[in-house]
Amino acid sequence: MRAAVAASHAAQPLAALDGYERALQIARRLIERLPEGRASDCVAALVVSHHNLADLELERGGTDRAIAHLCDAHEALLELFLDTTRDPSLQQAALRHSGETHVALLSYIATHGPHPLIARTLELGERALSAGDPLPH
Repeated sequence: MRAAVAASHAAQPLAALDGYERALQIARRLIERLPEGRASDCVAALVVSHHNLADLELERGGTDRAIAHLCDAHEALLELFLDTTRDPSLQQAALRHSGETHVALLSYIATHGPHPLIARTLELGERALSAGDPLPH
């Protein structure tokens, strides 16, 4: 992740993209094989990776890819929270961090205007959290 951030600051978008994608893969693997006592760290890594990728895509003009990362982050956390087979600490970490992903979606709308995928993701989240139903794919 540090190398990706450095590459981003050095105006090396392809190196940054590669690093952020690797960080996202690692975060996903950590969530699947959750180290004891590290649920919040693993969820944070997932969120930061998605958000870094979204920022980079926006810088590169990839609006749709940026939006997809913001939505994927939020939906992934909602799915983790609602998955009763998951470790309770992971579910709680996902719920806590979903506030950050929710704000990121709202910030995007405030800065760039509405987008149907963001509206859909926010609606899915609202329905899932209010009804406790799993998210449709």
